[in-house]
Amino acid sequence: MATKQEIIAFLTREFPQSPCTVDDIGDKSAVVRYKVDNSALRPGGTVSGPVLMTTADLGLYAAILGEIGIVPLAVTTNLNINFLRKPNADSDIIGVCKLLKVGRLLIIGEVTLYSEHDASPVAHATGTYAIPPK
Repeated sequence: MATKQEIIAFLTREFPQSPCTVDDIGDKSAVVRYKVDNSALRPGGTVSGPVLMTTADLGLYAAILGEIGIVPLAVTTNLNINFLRKPNADSDIIGVCKLLKVGRLLIIGEVTLYSEHDASPVAHATGTYAIPPK
């Protein structure tokens, strides 16, 4: 297992361009945040789909690192998302991730995405990560 501080240090070093941050790491779980600014918006005044996908993917990765430790070669093999409603353009996106199955070679999880300060989800994603054999 990796601590929140170890995961933050790893992600900052390996993905310095990322606007995502890790708010919490728990038991098979993580909460991440995408800091929304004008570059995250699409025409029509809403947060873009790629921002939601990025947040979901990072949420899964952070939860996995919290569960199995820093494994740089854990990679996304599948990511599906359902867009549920329009996110608030002036709020950060919060991703709440739960790992559903932690296997030896595959990990499956889900992420519910919210606009900060709004209890109604804006998207729901499921994903699978491949873990390199030891």
